Amino acid sequence: MFEHLEPYAGDPIFRIGDMCRADTRPQKVDLTVGLYFDGQGRIPVLDSIHQAELKRAQQPETRQYLPMEGLPSYRSAVQKLLFGEDSAALNEGRIVTMQSVGGTGALRIGAELLHMASPNSEIWISDPGWDNHHSIFEGAGLKTHTYPYYDSVNGVLLFDSMKQTFKNIPEGSIVLLHPCCHNPTGADLDHAQWEEITDIIMARKLLPFLDIAYQGFSEGLEEDAFAVRLMASKNIPVLVANSFSKNFSFYAERCGGLSVVCQSTNEAERVLGQIKLLVRRIYSNPPLHGARVISDVLNEPELFSIWKNEVDGMRTRIRTIRQKAYDILQKQAPHFDSSFIIKQHGMFSYTGLSLAQIERLRTDYGVYLIDSGRISVPGLNEDNVAYFAESVSKVV
Repeated sequence: MFEHLEPYAGDPIFRIGDMCRADTRPQKVDLTVGLYFDGQGRIPVLDSIHQAELKRAQQPETRQYLPMEGLPSYRSAVQKLLFGEDSAALNEGRIVTMQSVGGTGALRIGAELLHMASPNSEIWISDPGWDNHHSIFEGAGLKTHTYPYYDSVNGVLLFDSMKQTFKNIPEGSIVLLHPCCHNPTGADLDHAQWEEITDIIMARKLLPFLDIAYQGFSEGLEEDAFAVRLMASKNIPVLVANSFSKNFSFYAERCGGLSVVCQSTNEAERVLGQIKLLVRRIYSNPPLHGARVISDVLNEPELFSIWKNEVDGMRTRIRTIRQKAYDILQKQAPHFDSSFIIKQHGMFSYTGLSLAQIERLRTDYGVYLIDSGRISVPGLNEDNVAYFAESVSKVV
């Protein structure tokens, strides 16, 4: 039955991470997988989450199935976090939100919904972009393309080329965008550029699909939702996939959401019905624990305040270590333009290093980054940032 199947080559990011773990050198540095680490190189357990779990543990509850669309209190909290409590679309009942199995699950259900609604739909994804985006949408039957986004050699956003592409692709096309902390480049549009892109989307009748996996890691929880709220305010169809893996340090619980901004309440009801049908066909019901805990944090003012301060702290640490790496690189390799590391935002930074330089870093110095030159910045800390910068200075 299965003899003809091709072997799976493995995910390239995880493969290089495995290489790092097999390296026996004591001073190795793993900058591959997008995980947030604290200053001691540990994945933190947030106090807001810990307090919510302790409170839950004192009140044993049944484990009855959730509705197909997920926990109601979780879904409404996601809506307020993304769109704001004063959102007209939200208050008019035009936003549908489902609890998803992580951000990846939100993307896949969204892709299935789009393919169901328009079987000939095609989607444009940034170049460079997260590799898994193509696999997710192709797996749902959508043809994928790319639009210019970032020049890694010169370290600049290709905004004019991006706009021109959006003006030329067929009407009704889907465009995948990152509202903040672009993965993999860390290069984001500013507010004025978002306004321009939104105008083009409206004029060309494009359908934006926003993937926000790092809310709070660029400028703040409210500030990072600017593009989401801008597009929702324009009365155009918008899909938003969000993830709580990073900003709650809750990776294994796979908590995310898919929100769809519709043009009427009637349309919203039909969209929710079709989403429930898709979920029923795939996994029937989402998991309970993570949704309950995150719902508690988002809905209880005291826990929310603790969580917001924790997100602020994570964002500050990322900015601080970026500055530290930049300062050392300026001294060690003044000929190398390392300004990208303080211009970019969020978890990732696109170094512009060649594959030969990347392989030298791995082989000679035990510094591991993926083939594209992207580094996961939280992998740096006070103990290894100098070694990282010194190693880079020796290969550039």
